[in-house]
Amino acid sequence: MLRLRNISYSINGREIIKGINMQFRGDMIYSILGPNGAGKSTLAYVTMGVLKPTTGRILLGDRDITDFSITEKAKLGISMMWQEPARYEGITVREYLTLGGKLRTNKDELQEVLELVGLSYELYAHRFVDKSLSGGERKRIELASLLLLKPRYAILDEPDSGLDITAGRLIENVLDYFRKIRTTVILITHHEEIAAKTDFAYFVCAGKLIKKGFSREIVQYYKETCGRCFLAEMRVR
Repeated sequence: MLRLRNISYSINGREIIKGINMQFRGDMIYSILGPNGAGKSTLAYVTMGVLKPTTGRILLGDRDITDFSITEKAKLGISMMWQEPARYEGITVREYLTLGGKLRTNKDELQEVLELVGLSYELYAHRFVDKSLSGGERKRIELASLLLLKPRYAILDEPDSGLDITAGRLIENVLDYFRKIRTTVILITHHEEIAAKTDFAYFVCAGKLIKKGFSREIVQYYKETCGRCFLAEMRVR
C-alpha cells in the first residue's frame, strides 16, 4: 500500500499543499479530484519524487520512500504520466515504447496497447516522437508506454487534457486494462465525468483534502460544492 502521511509543500513562503493524508491500496483505481489550482499536480510531483515535501512522509508498505529519487521510485514500480508529454528527436514510437529495445515485448502487444489508446500500429510504429506529432498523439503514446511498463502504481496527471471528444472512452479503456493487469491507478483530474470512472476519490481544494469516499459520492459533492463556490464568486463580482 502507498501512503501519504501529513504531506505539505511550500514554495517562497506559500503553502501549496496542507497536511494531506491519503492511502492507495492495491488493485484499485483512485482519483484526486479538484478545481484548477487546487494543488493536485503538485501532490503528484511530490509523490513521484519530482518535488520534496516540506513536511510529511511517503510510505510504500513499511518502507519510507520520501527522499527517493524518481528513478528509485520507478524501480519500485511507481510510474507517472506527465500532463505535458516530452518530445524526443530521432526516436520512433516503437523505440520509445520498448525503451530502445530494452523492454521485451512483441508486435502483438505493441499493436494492442496502441489500438487501446486509439492509434494504428501500422501508421504510428515507425513515426518519430517529435514535433510532427500533435500534443494529443504524444499523450496517447505516453499512455501506451505506461500500459506496457505494467507498473505497480500509475500516476496519471490530467490524462484527458489535450485529447478530443473520445477522451472519456479512451480513459475508460485504459483503466479497464490497468484493472486487468492489477495496477493501482492514481488519476489526477478536474473533470467529474472522468473521476466517476474510478473506484474511490479524494476531493482536494486550495491544497487541502476536503472529502474522500466512493467516487460517485465524491463527484456529486464536488459538483454541488464547486457550483456553490462559483455562484458565490459571481455574486461578489
